[in-house]
Amino acid sequence: MNKKTIIAGPCVIESAGLLDTVANELVRINAKLGTDIIFKASFDKANRTSIHSFRGPGLEKGLQMLADVKQKYGLRLLTDIHESWQAAPVGEVCDVIQIPAFLCRQTDLLVAAAKTGRTVNIKKAQFLSGNDMKYPVEKAREAGATDVWLTERGNMMGYNNLVVDFRNIPDMLQITPQVIMDCTHSVQRPGGGDGKTSGDRRYVPQMALAAKAFGATGWFFEVHPDPDNGKSDAANMLELDKLETLIEKLIQ
Repeated sequence: MNKKTIIAGPCVIESAGLLDTVANELVRINAKLGTDIIFKASFDKANRTSIHSFRGPGLEKGLQMLADVKQKYGLRLLTDIHESWQAAPVGEVCDVIQIPAFLCRQTDLLVAAAKTGRTVNIKKAQFLSGNDMKYPVEKAREAGATDVWLTERGNMMGYNNLVVDFRNIPDMLQITPQVIMDCTHSVQRPGGGDGKTSGDRRYVPQMALAAKAFGATGWFFEVHPDPDNGKSDAANMLELDKLETLIEKLIQ
C-alpha cells in the first residue's frame, strides 16, 4: 500500500528553536512509523485577522530557516505563498507550494506556482464546493503543473464558524488523485477571538478519522509543543506530543 501523505509543522515560523523542536520529533516519528512527514511552516501570515498580529520573519529569512531544516533533517518542505512573485524563490527551496484557501481562484498565483515545477497544493476555499475545485486545478495544470493536490478545510457556516462536508473529499478525488484533509484549520472559528481566530483542537482527531473514512489520501496538521502560546492559530494547533499516537491510528 502506498504511504499516506502527512504534512505537519507549526503555523508560522516563530524561531529557529521551534523549527528544530518540531523537526526533531517528525524525524523520530518517521523513523519509528516508516512515514515520510512533510515539514510545514509559513514565512509570512499575510492573512491575519488584525494588523497587529504576528506575521513571521518574512520571505528571505524564512526561506533560509526552512532551507536549514531541510539540510539538517532531510525533511521535505511545504510553505504557502500569497503573491505571485513569491513562487519562484519558494520553489527553489520547498518541495510543495501551497495556495491559501481564500486565494485559490487567483489565476496569476496558480500559474506562478505551477511554473516552478513543484507540487502545487491548493486549499479549497471556504466558499466553494469540492466540485468547484476543478477550475483551480485546471488553471494549474494548463500552466504546466504535473502534480496538483487539493486540501479540504471546511466551509463557512454562519458567523465565526466552519463546517466540514466530508462529501467534498470523494468529489475532489474525481478531480485529482491526491486529496488532503486539513484537520486543524477545519476546527477554526475564523475571527472569533477578539481580533484573532479561535477554534477547538479537541476535534482534530475526529476530523482526521472521518476524513480517512471518506477516502482522504493524506492529512495536514499544524502542531506546536505549546500551542496555547503559539503566535498564530494557537487554539487550533495540535499538541506536538499527541501527533505520533494520532498518526498511528490513521495509518493502521
